[in-house]
Amino acid sequence: MVNVRKCAIIGCGFVGAASAFSLMQSGLFSELVLIDANRDKAEGEAMDLSHGAPFARPIEISAGTYDDIADCGLIVVTAGANQKPGETRLDLVNKNVGIFKQIIPEIKKRQCEGILLVVSNPVDILTYTALKLSGFPPSRVIGSGTVLDTARLKYLLGQHLGVDSRSVHAYIIGEHGDSELAVWSSANISGVELYRFCELCGHFEHERNMQKLYEDVRDSAYEIIQKKGATYYGIAMAVRRIAECIMRDERSILPVSSLIEGHYGLNGICMGIPTIVGSEGVEKVVDIGLSGDEQLKLLKSAESLKKVLDTLELS
Repeated sequence: MVNVRKCAIIGCGFVGAASAFSLMQSGLFSELVLIDANRDKAEGEAMDLSHGAPFARPIEISAGTYDDIADCGLIVVTAGANQKPGETRLDLVNKNVGIFKQIIPEIKKRQCEGILLVVSNPVDILTYTALKLSGFPPSRVIGSGTVLDTARLKYLLGQHLGVDSRSVHAYIIGEHGDSELAVWSSANISGVELYRFCELCGHFEHERNMQKLYEDVRDSAYEIIQKKGATYYGIAMAVRRIAECIMRDERSILPVSSLIEGHYGLNGICMGIPTIVGSEGVEKVVDIGLSGDEQLKLLKSAESLKKVLDTLELS
């Protein structure tokens, strides 16, 4: 029996702890279980968070074991090695696939019927790894994909144009990494085509400005890691947003990572594509319109992921 108000977080590092804090404040769950290879770390985080419970909605927070996930409605996996300065997300592949080969079989043993949300990097590779090792149906295995990248794009575009970032409608899609791409062809500001709105604001060098914005989004994680050692607040908010879509059955469209079969000519790969997300997890991948150049960039992004997947042994 699934308890939809119960969530487990596996991995209590920077991202796991920040995600726990974000989910605690959301009011979405009545029970939050923290699991980590270092039991003391999980217990310490649970204690620290619990002491803030009087300021939040009623919630029970505890350190637990894999046995505690059997009835969880949502399992968030943040465990893995951190990205170091100068290291790409794909550089983490072998280390974190190895960690997932220990974690995911433990989840599978518990025959959990909840939804698996993968946050660890490289998230697209690890989402595919989790799908293959768990035996879960594809709809119940979701990666955070390019949800955070898209938020970064909206924020930077909003700053560039002097508007509320919530009025910016644009996506980053593809790999959560160096080959991701911005979909400028359908971007708009509350229904006004992007370049037209730019001109209304006095910006006319579209190609140069958009390239600069894209590079700032793509490289922002590297800059943050260089300055403070890790990124965690932004992704914690992205985890909360995905959890909201699931818990409230919002059927909102987010560029999460999930199994792609037949969309944009792609098959057998997980990557960030706009997707309807609801209480059952992935409901439908949405084929948004792409320009010819964007289509080519998406195929290139998929190829870089496929090359890595072909080197993995996930039987």
